[in-house]
Amino acid sequence: MAVAQYHYPRLTHIALHVADIDACIRFYGEFCGMIETHRRELPQQTIVWLAEPGRESEFIFVLMNGGQDLQLADNDYRHFGFALPSRKAVDIIAERAKRAGCLIWPPRDEPFPVGYYCGVKDPNGNYVEFSYGQPLGEPPV
Repeated sequence: MAVAQYHYPRLTHIALHVADIDACIRFYGEFCGMIETHRRELPQQTIVWLAEPGRESEFIFVLMNGGQDLQLADNDYRHFGFALPSRKAVDIIAERAKRAGCLIWPPRDEPFPVGYYCGVKDPNGNYVEFSYGQPLGEPPV
């Protein structure tokens, strides 16, 4: 008797319309280490896939031009989350973001499972959290 295959939804990508696609590509490359893995140029639209190296077939950001800048309040906590290997790495990102004028949440400690994190604004107004100590994104033991 054959074993039944069960399928379930699996998150594979987030698609964002952005006002300045080149600025967003640079931001996600410089701050998040993401690389461009696909580009499609249409007469009125550019579509770019970004992924973390080695995770190109697991999860991507799809960026599309033609969007509008977001105007989120500083206390609006919707965000994309990236895990970092140490508190020092969070501090380094926060300092880089401060110098670049895009730091929105200075480093702070929260009880488990939140951990130590800071928040940065991408060129389109999306918030990006960089954290250490969350039970997400930790390397396998």
